[in-house]
Amino acid sequence: MNRRRLIPVAAALALLVGCATVGPDFHAPAPAVPAQRPTSAPDLASGLPVSEKVLPQRWWTVFGDPVLDGLQARLLENSLDLRNAVLRFAQSRLQRSVVASQALPHVDARAQATRQRQSEHGAETRLVRALPGANREEIAELLAEPFPLYQAGFDASWELDLWGRVRRSVESADAGVEAADALLAQARLALSGELARAYFNLRLAQRQQALLDEQAAVARDALGLLEGQAAHGLIADDEVLAQRARVAELQALRPPLRAREAALLNQLTTLSGVLPGALNEALAPLPLPADAAAPALPDLALGLPSALARRRPDLRAAEAQLHAATADIGIAVADLYPRIALGASAGLQSIEAGRFGEWSSRTWQIGPVLSLPLFDHGRRRATVELRKLQQQQAAVAYQQAVLKAWQEIDDALADYAAQRQRHARLRERLDERHRAWALAQGRRASGLSSELPVLQARQAWLQARADLADNDARLSTALVAVFKAAGGGMDGGE
Repeated sequence: MNRRRLIPVAAALALLVGCATVGPDFHAPAPAVPAQRPTSAPDLASGLPVSEKVLPQRWWTVFGDPVLDGLQARLLENSLDLRNAVLRFAQSRLQRSVVASQALPHVDARAQATRQRQSEHGAETRLVRALPGANREEIAELLAEPFPLYQAGFDASWELDLWGRVRRSVESADAGVEAADALLAQARLALSGELARAYFNLRLAQRQQALLDEQAAVARDALGLLEGQAAHGLIADDEVLAQRARVAELQALRPPLRAREAALLNQLTTLSGVLPGALNEALAPLPLPADAAAPALPDLALGLPSALARRRPDLRAAEAQLHAATADIGIAVADLYPRIALGASAGLQSIEAGRFGEWSSRTWQIGPVLSLPLFDHGRRRATVELRKLQQQQAAVAYQQAVLKAWQEIDDALADYAAQRQRHARLRERLDERHRAWALAQGRRASGLSSELPVLQARQAWLQARADLADNDARLSTALVAVFKAAGGGMDGGE
């Protein structure tokens, strides 16, 4: 190769080596994580049995309910909301591929066969008028005669990423993929939590109806006894009227519970991606337990505070968005500098079809193309400042997400702890009501009292069971809120 040709090549290589990626480099933020979980209610949080093991990825399995497990599997398979999130993630992956393609040479093939005529008075024939002699008109007419033109070849171009514009674009796209992946996990977590809450509330509505039916039956039995006593003049009619009102009150409570059960069934079918009524058989009411056994409460496997801050999908999404905003600054800064692209084209051109493939019909060109921004009324520099402000906004959004995460964790833990404490008191109350019912039955068996005190004691025991059933559902939904606030389970953490 000629030395004169080596000089510009060497200069270009030196320029490539000397240039670097412009713009700030991203460093993952390190939020201040306390050694202990921050809480506004230490008296509530202190009594929670919290372990440092990792939650399973399918965190709902800790409840040991096969029906709930089946619903969650159906949700993950059929949910339309999850499908939308998956499609958004797929779009981000493809967008990354589109951006990354800028770093590679682009080659386009072309081919055409045309028939054309040039104007006798156009720019193509103006030089004919400068010819001497009288045959200028004949030459112009000859040049203007229609002729075929056959062309084929390719064009190639490659932008030299001198300032890292393409590299920053790929970096931003990678961060966008990470954000989409985190948002997919957030959608999965939110939908799973919503389904679990709806399921526990459905079971509560069904249990409340069963207990209400028992209460109404006991109230009707008591009404029969009171009506018999009033007929013999043993009691005033006021007691009968009050009992009738009690029976009517209990009967009036059932329709709203039935409507709530139907609404929760519809919510579960929608979350599962099926039509209303499709899950009626699978979600049929369960029989009431004979002894109102206390639910098994799992330990809270929340992990360390530092792991909590990284596990939540919304925090991972906020960090990825901050990363993308930082890379966008580099893209804007790179636009302030000149761009250099290497271009080349080669092909064949002929006005005769028979000579189109001959070596003498070849054409080619090669060389660099320089694009230098000179004056744009400050648009590029304003874009740089805009990207810096957007990066600062993303940093603030990340800090807000961290504070919100700890708030949600503390709120969920406080509610769960309060429900546990209430559960213990309601369990004591239920035991006392059961003892009172047993004593009333003993007195009746001994002939010391009538049937009415037994029915009244049973009514109080059923009400205590209803209150405890409500607390059981609240306890389960509070635990769901804790798992959701903690970011669910870790991938692969079975």
